[in-house]
Amino acid sequence: MSVTSQPQQTIALVVRHNTAGIDEPVKAIVDFLHAAGYRVVFEQETAVHVQVAGIDAMTMAEIGEHCATAIVVGGDGTMLGVARQLARYQVSLIGINQGRLGFMTDIPIDRMLPALGEILNGKARAEERTLLEARVMRGGVEMHCSVAVNDVVVSRGTGAGMAELKVSVDGQFMYNQRSDGLIVSTPTGSTAYALSAGGPLLHPTLAGIVLVPIAPHALSNRPIVVPDRSEIVVEIVNGRDISVNFDMQTFASLQHGDEIVISRSPDTITFLHPEGWSYYHTLREKLHWNENPSGDTKAR
Repeated sequence: MSVTSQPQQTIALVVRHNTAGIDEPVKAIVDFLHAAGYRVVFEQETAVHVQVAGIDAMTMAEIGEHCATAIVVGGDGTMLGVARQLARYQVSLIGINQGRLGFMTDIPIDRMLPALGEILNGKARAEERTLLEARVMRGGVEMHCSVAVNDVVVSRGTGAGMAELKVSVDGQFMYNQRSDGLIVSTPTGSTAYALSAGGPLLHPTLAGIVLVPIAPHALSNRPIVVPDRSEIVVEIVNGRDISVNFDMQTFASLQHGDEIVISRSPDTITFLHPEGWSYYHTLREKLHWNENPSGDTKAR
């Protein structure tokens, strides 16, 4: 397959660690890209775990500085970590799924070379996704700051009682909530934890942030979508062992009176999909919408 490339253009490969049988597919990708005239580098940890000789290694920061594109081989969890680290550099991401189809790693491994050929030949659908930025504030002092592709989750510890949270949006008091916690999610994250907690699906292009209570004490506490230009403040009023997670990365030492200030990040991430990719097809596959009593799954 012929691919038109620019001289010396560098593409990074990031591969999920400890994936059985991954060396052969990775070597096939490397050979394909080399034949197309690209320089290929491995992310530093990938270089340690994948046995393909003669490939230079780079840190994530170096990939951000030197590469316009990164190919991620693994699952959505792998993609989340890569996206958080590379968002500030505006590196486009291509996701190849080793296993079941993912929402972000959407190219099946048995179709990876034809799909890469389409994308690198310019037959790609570029899709921009928003991120959240969250700061943990204590007495007006910033204790921690992080970004999230999926969600920021404030939750009680295992075995602890309910958490009491005060939630404000753009300086306006919204409610005091007693619950197991609160999920603040991007449209990308609406298919993750927020969905399992009863939140709505948001199309990735929507400019919104969804707030989803986790097992609220009052059934009137329902999910709500606010504009993505909003600043959301979650104050810890009461409760034990309360933590905040950024895409499951935990900051655990929260105290009463701490505030988690959440807003849209100035950075975005761009996914590159093959021509003909459909978000709705992914939803059908992942959520089994194509299943029906007659077993007819032809309507695609």
